Amino acid sequence: MFGTDIGIDLGTATVLIFEKKHGVVLREPSVVAVDIDRGDILAVGLEAKRMVGRTPGNIVSVRPLRDGVIADYSMTEAMLHYFMRRIIQGWRRFFKNRVMICVPSGATDVERRAVLEAAVEVGAKEAYLIEEPMAAAIGAGLDVEEPKGKMIVDVGGGTTDIAVISMGGVVVSKSLRVGGDKFDESIVRYMRREYNLAIGDQTAENLKIQIGTCMPTEERESSMIIKGRDLVQGLPRQIEVSSSAINKAISELIQSLVDGVRNVLEVTPPELSADIIDGGIVLTGGGALLSGLSELISSQTGIYCFVAEKPMECVALGTGETLAGIDEIMASGRNGILVNSNKKRKN
Repeated sequence: MFGTDIGIDLGTATVLIFEKKHGVVLREPSVVAVDIDRGDILAVGLEAKRMVGRTPGNIVSVRPLRDGVIADYSMTEAMLHYFMRRIIQGWRRFFKNRVMICVPSGATDVERRAVLEAAVEVGAKEAYLIEEPMAAAIGAGLDVEEPKGKMIVDVGGGTTDIAVISMGGVVVSKSLRVGGDKFDESIVRYMRREYNLAIGDQTAENLKIQIGTCMPTEERESSMIIKGRDLVQGLPRQIEVSSSAINKAISELIQSLVDGVRNVLEVTPPELSADIIDGGIVLTGGGALLSGLSELISSQTGIYCFVAEKPMECVALGTGETLAGIDEIMASGRNGILVNSNKKRKN
């Protein structure tokens, strides 16, 4: 009676939590700082991310989620406990809540079960799973129940989920191990190879956000000064990097993402393909904000592609909206929306 509905976008890079009647109440990096000597958790979220690359040897910053799934179960559970305590305080902690968590469309049964069990461990009365492209489509305002094809491309930190949705189910889908983290790694490697400069992941992320582009043009051309360690002299050095250089660093990954979209379109039924031409391709996730990505997909597929409103929040909003109508979904047996739940197991 006194519990609430909570939707969790358990992302590789960022965790977003949606609470009924309050919207998105938490947005924090998926990072945990641990003292390996004592085993104590020192910081979680943004505070832990600030420590990355700036700590003594006994303190490490752990990313408990990799490629969209749980890589370190105990750290994930500790992180969720911390976030849940932040949003549910006082007497509300004594009541159980209904929780829905997103998983990549390519997650295995074992990976999905681990996410479900993590939700139960943090105090969920009922726990449900939903695939990320379905949640993203709902959060982007698409009517997933109508018999009409909708194409969604959710570019996250660890994975990119591409799906064609119709009548409340995923018709065709593909999950790529390509996302924001892989872009950052490519930029780090490019800086070492081309400039003999070692930079950290946070510097690479800033480069991607500030001057990263998929289609370098004169209008988009910009530059940024970065600092790192010279690999030849071993001394600190700063250089100016252009957006064209960042494009070269990530172009191969961007092309694999576009090829994934083309592969899904190639196996989409003809009638749904016609619907996609009319409705376009919707981009969601933090990677959707990468400059020129929608234009590149449009140019290589011939289909209009656009970024959803509030792309970073679409998945979290979709989980909250789905959870609000969960009783109706369970009663009607529309299993295309949900992929698993602990309620089913109990029955």
